[in-house]
Amino acid sequence: MIEQLRSSYGGVFENELINEILQVGTYKEVPEGFKLMEIGAYVKGMPLLVSGAIKVLRDDKNGNELLLYYLEQGDTCSMTMTCCMGQTKSEIRAIAETDTKLIMVPVQKMELWTSKYKSWRNFVFESYHNRVNELLHTIDSIAFDNMDERLLSYLQKKAEINSSYTINSTHQEIAYDLHSSRVVISRLLKKLENLGKVELHRNYIKIMKL
Repeated sequence: MIEQLRSSYGGVFENELINEILQVGTYKEVPEGFKLMEIGAYVKGMPLLVSGAIKVLRDDKNGNELLLYYLEQGDTCSMTMTCCMGQTKSEIRAIAETDTKLIMVPVQKMELWTSKYKSWRNFVFESYHNRVNELLHTIDSIAFDNMDERLLSYLQKKAEINSSYTINSTHQEIAYDLHSSRVVISRLLKKLENLGKVELHRNYIKIMKL
């Protein structure tokens, strides 16, 4: 755990803080598709990602999902931090996009480290800033972009996260993430295939050019 923590956060945190994280943190390895956080659950720890990616989703009143943003190496989730600090229930769902390694930090340490370590305080503020910007981007895409543009952006980010031009997602799974219908997504993907931008296969999508 020490090598992975230093590799991801050594340039961010002081050595003293790194050592504290090693003492109290819980190292976890979770497979792709693993549900790390559910809506309505109490948050007992904050994740520090050392590798992999996590997608953060929100439900509407009908139970339909909307992808808010991804977390990658060196990130944490500001919405998790808010729940930790306020001892409130989670308002998001977090699912491993890829096989993921992370360190869970106990809730009790968060406020203490904020006053004790400048690097932790800066990390928390920067994380809030980054997540807010990503949420604004999501809101803008819903409000101002058509579904064609949102789908293209989704496929690009998915390829980047997985470091692969092959996307192993069904049309229905993409529809869930984009808060759309499978019929609409299938139609748009077929349009992209006719334009030579993707190849559609039974169990995967291959990106040719976006």
